[in-house]
Amino acid sequence: MKNYTKYSPGYFVPPVCEHRWVAKERIEKAPRWCSVDLRDGNQALIVPMSLQEKLDFFKVLVDVGFKEIEVGFPAASETEYEFLRTLIEKNLIPDDVRVQVLTQSRPHIIDKTFQSLRGAKQAVVHLYNSTSLAQREQVFRMSKDQIKQIAVDGATMMKEYAARYPETDFTFEYSPESFTGTEPEFAAEVSNAVIDIWEPTSDHPMILNLPATVEMSLPHVFADQIEYMCDTIHNRESVIVSLHPHNDRGTGVADAELGLLAGADRIEGTLFGNGERTGNVDIITVAMNMYTHGVDPGLDFSNMPEIVESYEEFTGMQVGQRQPYAGELVFAAFSGSHQDAIAKGMNWIKEKNPDKWTCPYLPIDPHDVGRRYDGDVIRINSQSGKGGVAYILEQNFGFNIPKDMRSEVGYMMKDISDKHHEELSPQEIYDVFAAEYINDFKPMDITHAYFSHGSSTKEENRYSVTMHVLIDNEEFNLFGEGNGRFDAVSNALNKTHFNFEYDFVNYFENAMTVGTSESKAAAYVCIADKKGNKYWGVGTQPDIILASINALVSAINRMNKVTHFLDEKKNKWTQRTRVKVL
Repeated sequence: MKNYTKYSPGYFVPPVCEHRWVAKERIEKAPRWCSVDLRDGNQALIVPMSLQEKLDFFKVLVDVGFKEIEVGFPAASETEYEFLRTLIEKNLIPDDVRVQVLTQSRPHIIDKTFQSLRGAKQAVVHLYNSTSLAQREQVFRMSKDQIKQIAVDGATMMKEYAARYPETDFTFEYSPESFTGTEPEFAAEVSNAVIDIWEPTSDHPMILNLPATVEMSLPHVFADQIEYMCDTIHNRESVIVSLHPHNDRGTGVADAELGLLAGADRIEGTLFGNGERTGNVDIITVAMNMYTHGVDPGLDFSNMPEIVESYEEFTGMQVGQRQPYAGELVFAAFSGSHQDAIAKGMNWIKEKNPDKWTCPYLPIDPHDVGRRYDGDVIRINSQSGKGGVAYILEQNFGFNIPKDMRSEVGYMMKDISDKHHEELSPQEIYDVFAAEYINDFKPMDITHAYFSHGSSTKEENRYSVTMHVLIDNEEFNLFGEGNGRFDAVSNALNKTHFNFEYDFVNYFENAMTVGTSESKAAAYVCIADKKGNKYWGVGTQPDIILASINALVSAINRMNKVTHFLDEKKNKWTQRTRVKVL
């Protein structure tokens, strides 16, 4: 890495700058947006889009809400020329949308560009020429005056050609390409020469686009350059200052945001940052960043999964799993502490302040971009915790498992994920939970139970039960009494004759409203053996008492599977090894 000595900054700091943008806390309103997916983004694809794919992608961009869409370089490619003509001739451009086309400062290219737009109601014609020191010296080998003359000649020709097509409302745009490698004073000089030729007005403004064709500086230096240009250009009130950041340093979004604070009015970029080299600025990220600050971005990303699917289909590119706001895993929490905080935060919002989003670890409500909580937010692997597993079971299946039970269930799921080196889906979590805890009727099952109100002792508010019970396929008739039906069953099962030897520890219940068309109740029972080891069972039934009895039977059977089995000859319990349920 000693070769670092051959590099030096290729950018230029403005001669004066007041740094007013530094004092601004946030972007207060959305800029004008221009999608360049169909031109800048398309030219960067290994296999550029077909005509039909471009037509379909254009519709997606219109549906998202773009009012300015750069559709190509019609003088440079027959496919792009045909695409533009198809949009115009088939009347596919909404009245409130301007298509934008790119042209170099050459007479034949400008001529064909305006021909391609004949019949359009409105359009942006984008003129550019490179102005950077490196381009002047190495590519064109021209002086500053010669470079400025290219811009002046192009601006003059565009004005003349536009007059030949009075049926179209043209907006002119100029870019000093490679702006970031251009001396700010010279960039302003060339831009002002173009502004003076086009003579924009507040009723009919022009666009001055300042592209970070190659990202060179830290974002704050780029912001200084933008502030300088906004203070230096002529007729500022009639000029829309636009930014076109690329992402060579990985700070394209920061360039866009600080550039807007510095006075820019417009952003050119692409969905998901597609573009040459490391790409253009990702308009979705910039727009959604504003959204999280309470600013309407003016673009609709409420169905992000559909936008991702369309983008991947048309471009052949893949949206990364960690792509901000859109990636498969951006809302996923695997960490136990994160899962617990998210679950508690969402419950708090629901109970206390549903109109304000303040959930820990989630800067945005996933529902706002068409994502779900189940399977999108809480993801279970070997790093997950009890809170995440409990949240999955509650949100997807209606089981509000007791706090004292969550550690046991959480560690069970973590252990399975760790041994199999796989993430567990919500359905897999439920399947394990159900097999381990819910309505477990082996080796013991209550086949019939007959209750009566009253007891042999004539005590009031007492219940008695007569039960038929199968234990390892052997039938028994049991009788018990208690202060309720559940208590009567428990007393019957806990008779010393059968030596079950358990103590009742805890009981919980909840109504189930998820994943079932009929009303059900879930009951959770915890018992302990004589050594103090605790065993949970879960029961479900429309009747809460029957659900409770199922939970008790399940807990006893779990105790049996974990520690004992019935020795029929001795009529007592002996040790055995637990068989894991996966």
